[in-house]
Amino acid sequence: MSVAVSQVPNRTNAPILRLLKAELRFMLRRPRTMIALGVAAAVPIVAGIGVSVASAPPAGGGPDRAFVGVAAIVGDNGLVLPVFVLLLSMTMLLPLVGTMWSADAISGEAAAGGLRNLLLAPVGRVRLLAVKAFGVAVFTLGAVAIMAAVGVVAGLVILGGDGMLTMSGTTLPFGESLGRIALLTVLVTLQVWAVAAIALAISTTTDHPLVVLSVTLGGVIVFSVLTVISSLDWLHPVLITSGWSDLADVARDPMPTDAIGDGVLRAACYILIGYSLALARIVTRDG
Repeated sequence: MSVAVSQVPNRTNAPILRLLKAELRFMLRRPRTMIALGVAAAVPIVAGIGVSVASAPPAGGGPDRAFVGVAAIVGDNGLVLPVFVLLLSMTMLLPLVGTMWSADAISGEAAAGGLRNLLLAPVGRVRLLAVKAFGVAVFTLGAVAIMAAVGVVAGLVILGGDGMLTMSGTTLPFGESLGRIALLTVLVTLQVWAVAAIALAISTTTDHPLVVLSVTLGGVIVFSVLTVISSLDWLHPVLITSGWSDLADVARDPMPTDAIGDGVLRAACYILIGYSLALARIVTRDG
């Protein structure tokens, strides 16, 4: 007498596109996400108004001469406003935004109890980390793109101009100016992704998002200080913040590419290191 054996259907992972869309919707519903995107849109407007009402264009000394050079040509030069704002935001605002989303991705869910359920579910941990990293990357790109786009509009409306006056004294046509701004948007995004990758690695080691914020931003501040100490020039090539001031080269004509290329390579190395450490930790994490 044969006995029918019931077959238990195999449990399969959800389609990757469904997971990515769910992660984006989940991040978008967070109030912090909307606040961060709102701040990204407001900063260029506030900066444009501030420059327009100032009695003189921003100028002065300081360690970051490239940034000062960009600031000095913002007045009546609207297409430089997004360059000025992106460089200004790289000092703290954009790293803070990327770090905040990375902290929420792992530590935030661990603190709320959601990460443990995800780790116990039949979902690959590599896929889980990829989905989280994708969400952080998309919203980071969105924040930088919003800041650049609003900066272009605010610059043209508030400050005027139909081209970009460069730090070299030449004026780029409108189309080429937009190309420079788009290039800067990509370069800034890569740098923020590098910070976010390190924050994501730290996020896999703790259940406290504030620890991720304090450690990552503390490191950014320390690295920024070290980059202005000339006696430590041997250390500068490995500091994540070393190439940030070189991003101002997009406002030069012709545009130097050596320092920008070094910055891209450095950011790529930090992205690889950060995600590798995050993966090594999350595959061994038990809750």
